[in-house]
Amino acid sequence: MGLFGPIRAIIQPLIDATFPIPKIAVLPLFIMVFGLGEQSKYAIIATAVIYLVLINTVAGVRNIDKIYLDVGKNFGASNWMMFTDVALPGALPLVVAGLKIGMGIALLVIVSAEFVGARSGIGYLIWTSWQVFQVEKMYVGLLVSAVLGFGSAILLNYLERVVIPWKGR
Repeated sequence: MGLFGPIRAIIQPLIDATFPIPKIAVLPLFIMVFGLGEQSKYAIIATAVIYLVLINTVAGVRNIDKIYLDVGKNFGASNWMMFTDVALPGALPLVVAGLKIGMGIALLVIVSAEFVGARSGIGYLIWTSWQVFQVEKMYVGLLVSAVLGFGSAILLNYLERVVIPWKGR
């Protein structure tokens, strides 16, 4: 989408139309299709995160200085080389930023989905503990969620240092 205008012209209106839909609002549809198990959780997380990563990736590619694209074309780079040697490295900082945002949203969505659409998980623990006023268990669920978020942030920061060494700190 970032490199080819015709593809962007076809897909961008679909993204613009469906991105504002609250992802948790489609959970009942996913439960009907996939059941009350893990598949519906995976589907709702993928639906919530794909937009963030896609939008950031396209923005990353579109923000590459035109000079780099022109140099690739002038040296006869194939479409594949333009993707792997120009677009991907140029967009990686924003791709990783999209992954970081997506990880936070994924945790929010999974906990929310487990409130109503699961029989286990952190969200289920928080919700059922709140319903029966077991505040200690509820805070355990919140603490586990915070630890998962912190651990994910550490892993994604490490991934960023490995994949984008030229970015520096």
